[in-house]
Amino acid sequence: MVQIYENGTYLKDHPSWHEEDSPWKAKNIHKIIEKNFLTPTKICDIGCGTGEILKQLSEQYGSDKKFVGYEISPQAYELCNKKTKNNLSFRLLDLVNHSDEYFDVVMAIDVFEHIEDYFSFLRKIKNKGEYKIFHIPLDLSVQTVLRSSPISRKRTTAGHIHYFTKETALESLKHTGYQIIDYVYTGSYLELPSRSWKTTLMKFPRKLAFSINQDLAVRLLGGYSLLVLAK
Repeated sequence: MVQIYENGTYLKDHPSWHEEDSPWKAKNIHKIIEKNFLTPTKICDIGCGTGEILKQLSEQYGSDKKFVGYEISPQAYELCNKKTKNNLSFRLLDLVNHSDEYFDVVMAIDVFEHIEDYFSFLRKIKNKGEYKIFHIPLDLSVQTVLRSSPISRKRTTAGHIHYFTKETALESLKHTGYQIIDYVYTGSYLELPSRSWKTTLMKFPRKLAFSINQDLAVRLLGGYSLLVLAK
């Protein structure tokens, strides 16, 4: 699976590398950092893509913070490296296996669902920083299991090879030695522009169900991810 990121296949299928979602993701990351009173001075993003999440955060926090993006795709690195500035830099490098840098916050945003041995990945990045922020798509819900096609589509179009519920995502982190500090649901299917008429149609029932019982709504209807702060 790593080859699709290094040989240009992923960029061909996703020319924007999902950059359009980055301001929304950065906003949610900023919220969980502020909510938990963290004061990081050095932040990195593993699998940073076009680097837009880090760029957004660097503009919010100012020049006294250092932001570093790591990317294994040469094509994505070409895109993100153009955004380099005084407090923002990028490495065409695998932080997990080829760097001794240490950070206050290590981010892995929509990453480990793509990695074959994600347990090893999680164990290795644990020692790369004090706090970690994960954004994890919750692809498994009653409606996706019943329909089956959404899960297959995630594999072929998005490169997801692991699928999570809130419970399995948190247990995976605990199993690999993490202490969960905080977590929140993020509703990309509600808050970002709809990619299909089906997504638009599902917005109201998802929003209504979520207002009544968050966990049940996510388990039944899906459409959410999990943003986790761990240590």
